[in-house]
Amino acid sequence: MRNKLKNILAVLLTSISLLSINAQQKGKMENTALLIIDVQNDYFPGGKMELHGAEKAGQNTKRILEYFRKNNLPVIHIMHVSTNEGATFFLPDTSGVKISALVSPQKDEKIITKHFPNSFRETDLLEYLYSKNVKNLVIAGMMTDVCVESTTRAAFDYGFSNTIIGDATATIDRELDGQIVRAQEVQRSFLAGISALGNLYAHIVNTNDFISGK
Repeated sequence: MRNKLKNILAVLLTSISLLSINAQQKGKMENTALLIIDVQNDYFPGGKMELHGAEKAGQNTKRILEYFRKNNLPVIHIMHVSTNEGATFFLPDTSGVKISALVSPQKDEKIITKHFPNSFRETDLLEYLYSKNVKNLVIAGMMTDVCVESTTRAAFDYGFSNTIIGDATATIDRELDGQIVRAQEVQRSFLAGISALGNLYAHIVNTNDFISGK
């Protein structure tokens, strides 16, 4: 009988502890929205602009998305549609422009179409965030050094506090002065730069740490 009571007490204490942790995490996530940038088919294998590590980044983005859905937190999907002359990917009415099935939007999730790297430019993103009283953004997506960076810096200028899920972003090899800069170097450099000066523009965290609340 005594052992039974001990077991019941242990279960109760564990339940109380889990409830406390969940409440703390929920409190931390108040006024927070997930911004998924350009996780679209052309960036994945077989697409017209395959990125290095796109599949891994896409899977991590999916995990972050599931976390936000589980906690009933707002989600915004950004979809780039190329309208500039000479564009070779994300072209209108192609399969490549579609949002990846990994992160397919649900009916209650906002979808914003953009035509520039900065997701705020000529879109209703800012107005939508204000309408939801969002103050903090969790950002995942592609490309790290173009649309993710430009959107994050713009968000900072608008007064948002930003967190980038580093392993839920991806980019591609670049070239400068005839030399190739590998995607891994581009990735690390841009994430390091945007988190410089005490995480001024964004705090960088990986998927596992974010989900566990570290």
